[in-house]
Amino acid sequence: MPRLLIVANRLPVTVQATETGVEVLRSPGGLATGLMRPHAQSDGLWIGWSGAPDDLDPAQQARLDQELAGMRLVGVPMSADLVTRFYEGFSNGVLWPLFHYLLDQIPLQVTDFDGYVEANEAFAEVVAAHYQPGDLIWVHDYQLFLLPGMLRERLPGARIGFFLHIPFPSEELFRTLPARDRLLQGMLGADLVGFHTPAYLRHFALSLTDILGHSVEIDRVQLPGREVRLGVFPMGVDAQSFADLAADPAVEAEVQTIRGDGSVRILVGVDRLDYTKGIPRRLLAYERMLHTHPELREKVRLVQVAVPSRTNVEAYQDFRTLVDGLVGRINGAFGTPQWVPVHYIFRALSEADLVALYRAADVMLVTPLRDGMNLVAKEFVASRTDGDGVLVLSEFAGAAWELPEALQVNPYDVDGSAEVYYRALAMPRAERRARLAPLRTRVQTFDVHRWVAAFLEQLAELSPVGSQPGLPAGGGAARRELYQRLMDTASLLLLLDYDGTLVPFTPTPDLARPDREVLALLRALAARPDTAVHLVSGRPQNILEEWLGDLPIWLHAEHGFLSRDPDTRVWVPAAELGGSWREPVLAILRETTQRTPGSLVEVKAASLAWHYRLADQETGARRANELRLHLNQLLSNQPVEILAGNRVIEIRPYGVHKGRIVPQLSPDRQAATAIVAIGDDRTDEDLFNALPPEAITIRVGSGTTRARFRLDGVVGVRQLLRSLLESGAVAVPEQR
Repeated sequence: MPRLLIVANRLPVTVQATETGVEVLRSPGGLATGLMRPHAQSDGLWIGWSGAPDDLDPAQQARLDQELAGMRLVGVPMSADLVTRFYEGFSNGVLWPLFHYLLDQIPLQVTDFDGYVEANEAFAEVVAAHYQPGDLIWVHDYQLFLLPGMLRERLPGARIGFFLHIPFPSEELFRTLPARDRLLQGMLGADLVGFHTPAYLRHFALSLTDILGHSVEIDRVQLPGREVRLGVFPMGVDAQSFADLAADPAVEAEVQTIRGDGSVRILVGVDRLDYTKGIPRRLLAYERMLHTHPELREKVRLVQVAVPSRTNVEAYQDFRTLVDGLVGRINGAFGTPQWVPVHYIFRALSEADLVALYRAADVMLVTPLRDGMNLVAKEFVASRTDGDGVLVLSEFAGAAWELPEALQVNPYDVDGSAEVYYRALAMPRAERRARLAPLRTRVQTFDVHRWVAAFLEQLAELSPVGSQPGLPAGGGAARRELYQRLMDTASLLLLLDYDGTLVPFTPTPDLARPDREVLALLRALAARPDTAVHLVSGRPQNILEEWLGDLPIWLHAEHGFLSRDPDTRVWVPAAELGGSWREPVLAILRETTQRTPGSLVEVKAASLAWHYRLADQETGARRANELRLHLNQLLSNQPVEILAGNRVIEIRPYGVHKGRIVPQLSPDRQAATAIVAIGDDRTDEDLFNALPPEAITIRVGSGTTRARFRLDGVVGVRQLLRSLLESGAVAVPEQR
């Protein structure tokens, strides 16, 4: 297993200064629990801020460094001022409320981004200093959005993963951030970016498309020279640990104490005291239930645990005052000498006490206004080894996607939530058990250890640079090998793509007419001694004939379905035209074009293509994904394939691809021929695949490829082709 460098805002410890030095205690938590195993097994490091006081003396600091080193933890030094600007100012003052859709909590003026950048730079310096070739780097959460990009600059060959533990907001909301471009570019420094749910991934992909202009496929985005994978990895809990605690006799005894004689039903809420967790609306819904169902008074109790959070932040102090006031109001209005409606606990509980509370609950209320995942819901399910109990879950928690058998509520609907609470209390035992059983199976199967393994396995499988290590870029390497081959061979076979290779992409296909330079270059190459030039394009035959028909070269239209040799100049199809699939597909493409301004349909002899280069980036990408899904279902039993090119979707018959145009050469002829193939997209991979290993295959632009070399663009291709003429007797005519 490669060594793992875990990078998170905080180290999994609590540091306290003492009279004799410092005290370092391990902190419990879902992330720490899940990552401790790979941290230990890989002999890796955990890098983060220690949380130590800013005023440690040299002896205390030395002792702290020694303690951390013994636990393979590395502290990132940050001053108290930097922590305030980075953590409290931008991370939690701006990103946290925005990503949780609570715009009213965002300050009128976004400040402290400079502190955020400075802190991420500090993390980057520490990680780079401890990195060793072959390490996996796993960066966690919203405090470190910029870090993957900073690490990519310092460590271009590293394998870097990034996981976001909070929601990624909709594109419309995210784009309100002044620093939106930099945050996205920072995340794209990673090779693998993970989210809890498909919705968060979709929001991220739309932001990349609409803000940065990237074309995003379902699970990846192509960047110059590399590829970034996107994935959904819902985090779990240590289910076995909770089950073991639930079976502890001391915990079982505490459960009986909490439940008493069972005459009072128990609802439980366990949350950090944070405005995203929905505690005030939960209290209002509980209050509403007591109003509308007075028969429940003195027969039900809400136990609300509120773990103190960010107590030095004014907004959180105001929030605590609000919650305290609601608890007091409900207890004052409904309480009796024998009954307190709300049992409010403002402190953290031990894990054993939490499990006892989970086991004692008749109904577990997990109703955040917005939450990345919410592991409390899964902890409750894992603790219910008795197979009973009801989970009420907010539809705005990430866990709702995985736990559909829970009673789901809209926490903003107080009246509706009150009725769901009542339904949960009245639910028959058979239904309770039927709902909980699949939840338990899922939580036990997809636990925190499986989450870690799934992410790290995918990251480890990626090549170190996110694309193809060692693939030479620039024309020099290809040119040197080509010169050597030409010295050893008598003939040259050129196989060339057109759009994106010989000419740049244009807004519409008709604008890509060949200029005089490329026409002269092709004519000169065809006149080179012992040289055969084949141009193979997705264009229809009439376009190639009009634009290039006067040249003494082979022309192959529609990816090789129709071919024309330079002597007879007669177009010959590779198979019969037509097919029952064409008319239904053409109707779908035309309907999609009507709904997508800037798109168009191209009808060819053998295939159909939908271009969306002029369409709005977000709309075009969304329509392309919809179209692929629709056509994949419609054509599942048809002898056709669907190709996604550069802002084009093409539907073509199986077996029609550029690889079929490669001339059949005898072994002796092949040995005496230098073969060069150049192309820029998915369709050219078929051509590269059909050639012998010694062929000089060149990919133009970014993306995964079978080619042996890479060029940046059309200019590089033309320069390489001109250099071929320098090795022969033919010169390119001067431009007039």
